[in-house]
Amino acid sequence: MLILGRDKAKDPSLGYAKTFLRQLEECLGLAIDEGVQIVSNAGGQNPAGLAAAIHELSERLGLGATVAYVDGDDVTDRAAQLGLPESLAANAYLGAFGIAEGVRSGANVVISGRVTDASVIIGPAIARFDWGRDDYDALAGATVAGHIIECGTQATGGNFAFFTEIADLLHPGFPIAEIRADGSSVITKHPGTAGAVTVDTVTAQLLYEIGSERYYGPDVTTRLDSIRLSQEGADRVLVEAVTGEAPPATLKVSCNALGGFRNQVAMVLTGLDIEAKADLARRGFEQALKTKPAQIDWELTKTTQADADTEEGASAKLIVTARDKDPKVVGRAFSNAGVEIALASYPGFHSMTPPADATAYGVFTPGFIPQEEVEHRVTLPDGTQQIVDAPGAYLTETAIEPVRLPTPPTGDTVRAPLGRVAGARSGDKGGSANIGVWARDDAGFAWLANTLTTDKVRELLPETADLTIHRTVFPSLRAVNFLIEDILGEGVAYQARFDPQAKGLGEWLRGRYLDIPTSLLPEGA
Repeated sequence: MLILGRDKAKDPSLGYAKTFLRQLEECLGLAIDEGVQIVSNAGGQNPAGLAAAIHELSERLGLGATVAYVDGDDVTDRAAQLGLPESLAANAYLGAFGIAEGVRSGANVVISGRVTDASVIIGPAIARFDWGRDDYDALAGATVAGHIIECGTQATGGNFAFFTEIADLLHPGFPIAEIRADGSSVITKHPGTAGAVTVDTVTAQLLYEIGSERYYGPDVTTRLDSIRLSQEGADRVLVEAVTGEAPPATLKVSCNALGGFRNQVAMVLTGLDIEAKADLARRGFEQALKTKPAQIDWELTKTTQADADTEEGASAKLIVTARDKDPKVVGRAFSNAGVEIALASYPGFHSMTPPADATAYGVFTPGFIPQEEVEHRVTLPDGTQQIVDAPGAYLTETAIEPVRLPTPPTGDTVRAPLGRVAGARSGDKGGSANIGVWARDDAGFAWLANTLTTDKVRELLPETADLTIHRTVFPSLRAVNFLIEDILGEGVAYQARFDPQAKGLGEWLRGRYLDIPTSLLPEGA
């Protein structure tokens, strides 16, 4: 949304996902012929602008397509009034009932701005089954279906922990959610496509970017601890028994601002005395700076091997990152410091980055506003507008019963990587990150739930040692989830870590060694 906000600031007619138009050019005619309605949140910062562009495309192709669009999410101009930080783009996450009205109108294409990712799936289900505001279980079930398929092939084997078990993963088929009137669904894919749909692949995506038992949405609060999965057939997973509660009284707002400018220099340290070389480089570099940036961070990554038989194997990386409001401070003047010390520093000095100018970076701040503060609108193909009322009834938080952990297995253990007995999926949640870890059978879950505590995670992932970690146990998914606060600084665009979206965090955890019962390890592990 920050990128689209910058686009719109430069050209008010833009601010939407332009690639969506290229996709429509290829498939809009086919969709109209087959009676398929297309729903997308590609409207970004300018749903009306995208709707106009679709009309132009339709006329050029001679298709006569009709378009409805949902907006009202943009609260940028009212940010201060609503108690939100000043932002280039401040957008509330809308729900699915506006999309449902667009679908009911018969529009060939329904466009939205900022909505929750699952809303583009929930909206058509609301229209199909005529769900009301208080059909919480059905809405929650559709939310889960939406969460599973919202990231495409991540539900059919993409980015899957046990990827070596899938015979063909080069072009996995996209997932399909067959949603039923009660909100239950079957997750599948087109016959003959690559990848797989199994309880494991679906579990992996369910654990992506979640927090606690309650998954808050603008239309319903979904109880993730209620989900039941079962393999209904080849590439068919049944998702059922999902329960829902009233939605929260507030909407989450994505506040994106330009945080300043950043630059980075990466130096290579080879051979002996790595720590001493890094110290000399740091002191020399900082002395060469004419003006010190507001923030400067050093990171030494040691992947060196003793008596290495390749130069790369004998080398470590030293990365210095600077941030400042003034692009000149972290521009070429900063990069040039690396050049100035190149002949007067540690032996073997060389850089991996040529001198470069500063680049802008964004800062994400979540905000919350009352649901009634947003005018949720849908503009129908005939130009009429409808206002979607706020839910009216809201969640009253009640305590959730603590999970009684099963008795862990006993017996001989062996030192082995966690990933031999557990899968994981991780991702960003603003400045925080989550790691969902699941076992593949009941015995594995009994061991996992008793062993993988927050203290154990801090021990296995030292970068989290001083951070707040929340753990949630999901027995029905044989999983535990960890929400790690502030590990990503001020959001993905801030790039606080070399893995700014925490995509590899779960795989790092799976690669760490623990004492694992031999009875849990697969044969040959």
